[in-house]
Amino acid sequence: MPVDPIQTQIAIRRAVNHLCGQMGWAALNELVLPDGRRADVMALLPDNGFACIEIKSGPRDFLADRKWTCYRAWCDQLFFAVDRAFPLSLLPEATGIMVADTDSLPAGLNVIAETAILRAPVTNALPAARRRKLTWLFATQAAGRLARLDDPAITTALRAARRVE
Repeated sequence: MPVDPIQTQIAIRRAVNHLCGQMGWAALNELVLPDGRRADVMALLPDNGFACIEIKSGPRDFLADRKWTCYRAWCDQLFFAVDRAFPLSLLPEATGIMVADTDSLPAGLNVIAETAILRAPVTNALPAARRRKLTWLFATQAAGRLARLDDPAITTALRAARRVE
């Protein structure tokens, strides 16, 4: 069982990505949105909708971070992904809830926690222009990551070209 917030967040993220795959959702971690914020997980759904999944490692993480309200403008559905110990009453009613069973993870093994959707979110359809923009961002960021995996030298060349350190 992960004990520190970072390990908890990693375990929840892995579980969420696994659940997305089981549901036929294409998940992308840390999608950079036009406003500069990063969605923890953005999933492209089979119906071309987008689900933003905000991972919270505990109540302190949730209470200290209110930027999640800005994610509503960039998705059709907003979920929170938490572990079983998280007090669900803290989460807003209109959001979906995914719960990862990180308590059952055996120490030292590379195992993915079971995850379930406990509550479906209220769906708010994105305007067509925003959906096109988000689809383009999703595709270009995913393609860029795949290209860098295929050839790590691309990352070095891009950083040099952009003068980013």
